[in-house]
Amino acid sequence: MKTVVIDYGASNLHSVVKALEKAGMNVQLSSSPADAKDADSLVLPGQGHFGQVMQAFLKSGFEPVVRKHIKNKKPFLGICVGLQILMDSSEEAPETAGLGIIKGKVKRFPNELSVPQMGWNQLKIDKLNPLLENVKDSSFVYFANSYYASFSENLLGSSTQYGSISFQSAISDGFLNATQFHPEKSQTVGLQILKNFKNITESFVS
Repeated sequence: MKTVVIDYGASNLHSVVKALEKAGMNVQLSSSPADAKDADSLVLPGQGHFGQVMQAFLKSGFEPVVRKHIKNKKPFLGICVGLQILMDSSEEAPETAGLGIIKGKVKRFPNELSVPQMGWNQLKIDKLNPLLENVKDSSFVYFANSYYASFSENLLGSSTQYGSISFQSAISDGFLNATQFHPEKSQTVGLQILKNFKNITESFVS
């Protein structure tokens, strides 16, 4: 079973790789789209400005590989801005289109809130799914975000409250999975989520 972590210049990749390995996955960190073509699962991390991340991703040559992987309903995990660039657009970079794989828009937290949201916050599990198996309601996970995804589709997983805003912080639609928080920084809870992604991958491979 081969899992490729996509290296398109995003930061924090080695901590993602180490966390996935700790979860029991056979991981390859690669900047070559050719390596990802035969992957059983793909992981797309992301950190930073939406426009810069999107431009770096497009430049990397991974876009057609990711689109085909998702079209073929193979396991995928987007993390933080790796979730956001799946959306149609973002208020952070209105001139830059997202991938449009998930319908909706990335919005900025209102001015009365301190941004970025940096640190631990709780998950409210709206709908139990394979990505959240054995994760308790109100568990704490680690966030670092000034923007959040507002979905047009009903992709329930977990939500998180930050000030007056309730936003979906994890989604799972079988093969398509994504988190706004960083599972690789979320200690025991994050490790469980990555183990769940391993189980999802194995269920598709077998």
